[in-house]
Amino acid sequence: MQYTSSEAKNNKPALYIIGVLGIAIPVVVALLLYMPQTGKLGDLDVSFLPHLNGVLNSATALALLVGYYFIKSKNIMAHRTSMLTAFGLSSLFLISYVTYHFQAASTLYGDLNGNHVLEEVEKEATGSVRYVYYFFLLTHIVLATIIVPFVLTSIYYGITNQVDRHKRVSRYTFPMWLYVALTGVLVYLMIKPFYIH
Repeated sequence: MQYTSSEAKNNKPALYIIGVLGIAIPVVVALLLYMPQTGKLGDLDVSFLPHLNGVLNSATALALLVGYYFIKSKNIMAHRTSMLTAFGLSSLFLISYVTYHFQAASTLYGDLNGNHVLEEVEKEATGSVRYVYYFFLLTHIVLATIIVPFVLTSIYYGITNQVDRHKRVSRYTFPMWLYVALTGVLVYLMIKPFYIH
């Protein structure tokens, strides 16, 4: 389908905002995570947030799969509801994730004694599984960063009923988003034993 110049022009402001957000969100998150800020929220206990994040990622993956089912069944309204639910859950995850890392020290995979130092004996105890964990963590983080503008663009085209464009973007967005959600659950399950309670 061909698009008129006026349709393309109408998309420009929204796509510009999506482009800015697609860059700004990962940059702000990176700044918040990599600046030493532990404990900036006073005595706020955030120890439950990693567990909440696991639930949010699981629910996001489920909403994505349900949305996929609905679009294959040609149930557009249920598909839209499912995908907007997935977006809302992903947004809650991002807020929770940033809050946790803003307030609490990072947990290291394999840190059996909880001293925030990965000692040789701890590295040996976790063995090569540690590399599997870091593979999933790294791919999860990289794709979570890349996917922001794809998700925003897909949602924009979906809610503005630009179906062909929505389909084109979603073809790439869906598998990346699902991978991010599922690896978020996997990473959580793998590091869960090392959270200090």
